[in-house]
Amino acid sequence: ASNAKLATATTALTLLGPDHRFTTRVVYDDGTLTLIGGGDRTLTSADLADMTKAAVAGLKAAGRTDVKVRVDDSLFAEPSLADGWNEGYYPTEVAPVRSLVVDGAAVQDTSLDAGKVFAKQLAAAGITVDGQVGRAQAGRSAVPVAQHTSGPLSDIVKKMLKTSDNNIAETLLRMTAVTLGKPATFEGGVDLVRQVLASYGVSLDNFVMHDGSGLSRADRIPAATLAQLLEAITRAPALGSIVDGLPVAGEAGSSLGPEWGRFDDAHSKCAVGKVHAKTGTLTGAVALSGVTKTADGEWRVFSFIENNSTADPAGIKDAMDGLAATVNGCWA
Repeated sequence: ASNAKLATATTALTLLGPDHRFTTRVVYDDGTLTLIGGGDRTLTSADLADMTKAAVAGLKAAGRTDVKVRVDDSLFAEPSLADGWNEGYYPTEVAPVRSLVVDGAAVQDTSLDAGKVFAKQLAAAGITVDGQVGRAQAGRSAVPVAQHTSGPLSDIVKKMLKTSDNNIAETLLRMTAVTLGKPATFEGGVDLVRQVLASYGVSLDNFVMHDGSGLSRADRIPAATLAQLLEAITRAPALGSIVDGLPVAGEAGSSLGPEWGRFDDAHSKCAVGKVHAKTGTLTGAVALSGVTKTADGEWRVFSFIENNSTADPAGIKDAMDGLAATVNGCWA
């Protein structure tokens, strides 16, 4: 399940670097403004509003008060849905993967949705938008009029891990492939994941991955592989944002927060604030993989995965929390 995000984050940080940023652009050509997706899954309507202001200023300076609006999400190739995704997953758990989105919209077509937000902002600024928002690839002669650059990749990774954001994970998988000049597909991203994990000496035995988020029912990652990966993460300074981004036992607002009933029983309470781990939950699959520092200050890594259990998922999670507390040494 979502423990796969550890592999996605490691690959993106290793190949792109923690300071890498993603750029969304607006260009103008022959009466048309085109909003071009650059794989920034953190783009907000406020960010877009700043781009709109710049675009409107340029239009008015040229004496133009009407435009057509198009969106260009050609950066990513089809398909937008991964092997192993159940129909019930999208667009709520994960949206079809496209390179343009505003406010993390949980909709079938995030690109057209972003274009509609852009069109509304233009209209509010006194620009008449002709016709409906459509999809079109920007021409080479188009003139740049505005752009927005995301925060650093390190911050994006932290956000993805803290809240287990499936959409950020899928976008990072694609953008890593794009930036390295590989096919902007699920397969192109996963090929890079395999290369990076191998470069850290992580075993790929029985390793099967079809997406970046871990939602695919066809994914297979052994606990031993995850433990080896976590060990590599604790040793690589460039991957520090992964450790920083891991949910902390008892941390409100994260996937290990009290609102999820984690680390709140007699066996695991002692580990609150001491265990940093990635959760993973699908129907019939529960996982917890992470790190903890013992009293002697040494890192210990662990990975627990339960598959095909008929037990209550909440009970499995409580048991895993207790095991993590045992690894820490605060409960035996």
